[in-house]
Amino acid sequence: MEARIRKANPQDVSAIAKVHVDSWRTTYKGIVADDYLAALSYEKRESAWLEILKSSPHSTSVYVAESPAGAVVGFASSGPEREGDATYRGEIYCIYLLQNYQRRGIGSALWIACVDHLRGLGFTSWLVWVLKSNPACQFYQALGGRLLREKNIQMGNQTLLEAAYGWASF
Repeated sequence: MEARIRKANPQDVSAIAKVHVDSWRTTYKGIVADDYLAALSYEKRESAWLEILKSSPHSTSVYVAESPAGAVVGFASSGPEREGDATYRGEIYCIYLLQNYQRRGIGSALWIACVDHLRGLGFTSWLVWVLKSNPACQFYQALGGRLLREKNIQMGNQTLLEAAYGWASF
């Protein structure tokens, strides 16, 4: 399926929030506690994404994927790496797609948009953090991502394992 990838704008926050919450609820079912997923809120996500879109520096990008009908079906974000990694200077912060639009090449198109943005900033290496139990790990491996390291994160009352995949010297 063809999807149009474009830079997000503040008018997209409701659609981004819906994709964010809905994709978490489908992708992380059985991985993240049901009560945590049930407590996710469109309104809180809208507020957070509006703040990101309005106040993020030029170095941070947010892209949306639109269906042929113009509906936002996915989004991604990237910018400078956030934890001070000496090798992997860029970071893909997230890629989320509605379940019905996964495995159609849209995630790859969003990844390319983020990589192009990172290259435009002069980065030659980047990473992404993803829950180790997330099926998206296979997606990042298929794109050539190399498992760099893992860490525990707290999500509600759960401790989950997160993995970093990295790309260097492109």
